[in-house]
Amino acid sequence: MLKHWPPLNTLRGFEAAARLGSFHKAAEELHLTQSAISQQIRGLESYLEQPLFYRQGRSVALTDAGHDLLSTTQVLLQQLAVGIRRLEQYRKPNQLVVNTTPAFARHWLVPHLEDFHRQHPQVDVWLFTSDEIPEMSEQTIDIAIRDDISAQAECAFRVLLHDRLYPACHPRVLALSAESRTTLHGEREMDWSHWQLQGGADIGQKLQGLNFSDPGLLLDAASQGLGIALVSALLAGRAREEGSLVPLTEQDVSGPKWAWLVHRDSEDNALTRSFCQWLEEKLRCDAAAGC
Repeated sequence: MLKHWPPLNTLRGFEAAARLGSFHKAAEELHLTQSAISQQIRGLESYLEQPLFYRQGRSVALTDAGHDLLSTTQVLLQQLAVGIRRLEQYRKPNQLVVNTTPAFARHWLVPHLEDFHRQHPQVDVWLFTSDEIPEMSEQTIDIAIRDDISAQAECAFRVLLHDRLYPACHPRVLALSAESRTTLHGEREMDWSHWQLQGGADIGQKLQGLNFSDPGLLLDAASQGLGIALVSALLAGRAREEGSLVPLTEQDVSGPKWAWLVHRDSEDNALTRSFCQWLEEKLRCDAAAGC
């Protein structure tokens, strides 16, 4: 397709001349000679087989075709400029790309990131969330922290934490009768069938209710008083500390396994090591009683 486009420099020259209404001013802006701008415009008009400017002495004005091309060219150059500026994020010397699930990012990692940044201000964390499991060999990711991953080629794999699940709700829902409570349903381990298969007690959960595919939204809904839910002990820690979530029973059951994948190209990187060490310590602290 690019073979059918005029040269980019020609479009830049046309845009400047059209915007400024002068070949001379366009030449000054682009650090070219006026004859170079004139040559670019003539070449573009020849390529398009129609005039783009009315020439009246030293002044120029756009034809209808010129006006049409100007709007298209300005959008194109603006998008190109934004795209080029966006590439700067890949050049950051101390950047660490961390992938995780939206739920883990919102309910655990982001609330703890201030502590990591305070200890390691030189590390420029780029938090990349996705519902899909990343393919580490095909994506620019240093470390993935998820509850749905297994070993992948070219990566170090380690299980970090065996999560626990328990039924919980907002205090005002706890005050309602069991028959009046709405049941909130999640997926995978957050489905009530998992609670029952693991020997969980009947706490009044119903088959009907509200359904959530994202465990983070399920936790939000329970914390805001929409009903009772089976929640992750790891992700629910903050809500429980703040008093917006209370357990319905002291019983808990086995939950998902949180693990990491560290790409082999990043494994020996000092940035990766500092983040991994911090992460292990924080998770161990949470599992031990919360600190």
